[in-house]
Amino acid sequence: MARVRVTQFMRRPRSNAFSLERIFDDLQEKLICEHNCDVSRYVCRNPSTGFWGRVQDVWLARQAQSEVNHVTGDVHYLTFLLPRRRTILTIHDLVLLARYSGLRRWLVWLLWYWVPVQRSKYVIAISESTRCELLKEVRCNPNKVRVLHNAVSGEFKYAPKSFNTDQPRILQIGTKENKNLSRIAAAIQGMDVVLVVVGRMSEEQTLLLRRFEIKFENYFDISRQELVEHYVACDLLVFASTYEGFGLPIVEANAVGRPVVTSAAWSMPEVAGGAACLVDPHDVKSIRAGIERIIVDEDYRTRLICRGLRNAERFSPSSVAARYAAVYREIADK
Repeated sequence: MARVRVTQFMRRPRSNAFSLERIFDDLQEKLICEHNCDVSRYVCRNPSTGFWGRVQDVWLARQAQSEVNHVTGDVHYLTFLLPRRRTILTIHDLVLLARYSGLRRWLVWLLWYWVPVQRSKYVIAISESTRCELLKEVRCNPNKVRVLHNAVSGEFKYAPKSFNTDQPRILQIGTKENKNLSRIAAAIQGMDVVLVVVGRMSEEQTLLLRRFEIKFENYFDISRQELVEHYVACDLLVFASTYEGFGLPIVEANAVGRPVVTSAAWSMPEVAGGAACLVDPHDVKSIRAGIERIIVDEDYRTRLICRGLRNAERFSPSSVAARYAAVYREIADK
């Protein structure tokens, strides 16, 4: 089998945001070792802010191209000067469109989604939910948009733990608006739990937790190993987001062997695969009922953990890398 030369184009790393890096680090290793792909990296010189920094990276990306060009997400504009017939774009979500309205939304739609989709031979959506949303917003040939799920890093391994029913540690990943921290705080008000929040909290969020008299810990600017340690130390994950393109923390908790409460919305049921307690993210009572059920119902909790371990196998780096390798070869052979 002939080797395929691939350049993966990555965003500039950001503090406390490394989900993309985890995903594609593991995939790179598998692609090289198991699928005869020579994978190199182009990492953006500039953060994805402002005009001139992005222009510079668009130009530098053109110089870094190879047989197959894969823009891995978050820097869609790198497709602008890459040859369409050899370019793949992974789109993780369309959350930017929800942040703006009017002319600004149209510009984001045009430059972040419509043009990059046109400039790519294939587009990878990380969930069926994201694919449907993309096809609704950016009308294109549905055959060019394929679903390839994200992979869970090998760092997340099964680590059995006795559940602390007296004062469980609840892990919350993320503090952006869609992570729904305010409703989660309202849901656990009065419960004897410790809320462990990974991600820099705002002053308003901190005051809210204190006003609700919630015991909490906040961690940010942490290493990947420290993140894994928080999963291992927790008793359950609450990931009741109002929007997710995928929801990798669900699978990470599954892999470690922790029960999960997540939203019955967007991509999250698809990713959970029956291995999580599904709740209405807009209903505080629903979130609370889900958390309470996991705490008091040992049989249910055990079933979720067992299902989660099986669910995590769907997202192994080897299986996801095999699917990416097939797309790479499809591009290279044409």
